[in-house]
Amino acid sequence: MKENPLLKIQEFGQSIWLDFLRRKMITSGEIKTLIEEDGLRGITSNPSIFHKAIGGSHDYDGDITAFALEGKGAHEIYDALTIKDVQAAADLFRPAYEEMEGKDGFVSLEVNPHLARDVEGTVSEARRLWKTLDRPNVFIKVPGTREGLKCVRRLISEGVNVNVTLLFGLPRYRKVAGAYISGLEDRAAAGKPLERISSVASFFLSRIDVLVDPMLEEIIAGGGKKAGLAEKVRGQLAIASAKEAYQIYREIFGGKKFRKLAEKGARPQRVLWASTSTKNPNYPDVKYVEPLIGPETINTLPQETLNAYRDHGDPAPRLEQGVREAGETLYQLRELGIDIDQVTRDLEDEGIEKFNKPYDALMNTLEDKRASALKKSADPRRQDLWEQDRAI
Repeated sequence: MKENPLLKIQEFGQSIWLDFLRRKMITSGEIKTLIEEDGLRGITSNPSIFHKAIGGSHDYDGDITAFALEGKGAHEIYDALTIKDVQAAADLFRPAYEEMEGKDGFVSLEVNPHLARDVEGTVSEARRLWKTLDRPNVFIKVPGTREGLKCVRRLISEGVNVNVTLLFGLPRYRKVAGAYISGLEDRAAAGKPLERISSVASFFLSRIDVLVDPMLEEIIAGGGKKAGLAEKVRGQLAIASAKEAYQIYREIFGGKKFRKLAEKGARPQRVLWASTSTKNPNYPDVKYVEPLIGPETINTLPQETLNAYRDHGDPAPRLEQGVREAGETLYQLRELGIDIDQVTRDLEDEGIEKFNKPYDALMNTLEDKRASALKKSADPRRQDLWEQDRAI
């Protein structure tokens, strides 16, 4: 019988997380099965995921009605629903967290995406979520914006686990790793323990190729001496960026500065590959999994990619193969006149908006469901039905 590729990946030091969360997955035992059979080691969530989960199902209707009758508004209901799901999922991963001594077994919850450029707002929200969740194996997701760097340092110094999300560029990633180390140094200087303080840096991949490939295709269509080079680079930038990011990770967390912190119990900030679903149907469905397997890394997969890898994945430690070629790919992009720094800035702005829109759409959905629940509760003929729904 063929060995499960998702389990085999662990032999090479990589953890597989799921990039989706929904109430029914918890109550049905689906997540428990994924943990037991596929070796799943964590879950990430974001406003887009919760928009699909809450707005696209009836899983939450009973709770929405109950919270509406308690006088909660749409934002308070969102808060209560997402916290409940993340707490329940974290409890399912708690045995793995304890078994691995806090190295893995995490569930992530994101701050309000509208706070992406607001330092004080993000720090305050992250503190509140961390305290309310009251689980050691959760991450608070903070966007890796310029403002987010200050947030990461402060939160780590306070002992809040942080998932730094929406990373696209290598210079910004280097600063994120620096902010994490600075936060640890601040904490150590205050005489506070470093053990079990955790952080991951989430590098978004497929969106890079989605933005750059059309630029390259335009050059290819124009012909000329650059067309061949553009053809060679097309579809390679995200993987090249990830391989370069891993080299930065090894440099920083293998360096003298971090070793001093490690001696006091500090853990490295692991690199997490995010946005790993293949958007281009001409590319393999495991394109952003196969080349990026390596020690001390995480790959967070949407359900379709998870299922595809279980079916036909071929795990091998490839992350440090082709590193020189990866550097050449990034250099060749400049030769083609494409400014990678501008590309990553555009992707950051676009990424923030991609979370703002589903968040706002979900607020509208919750407001509609809240109003409907209140209207039904005011009708005595609907009381019995509401009680039955809540019991279910």
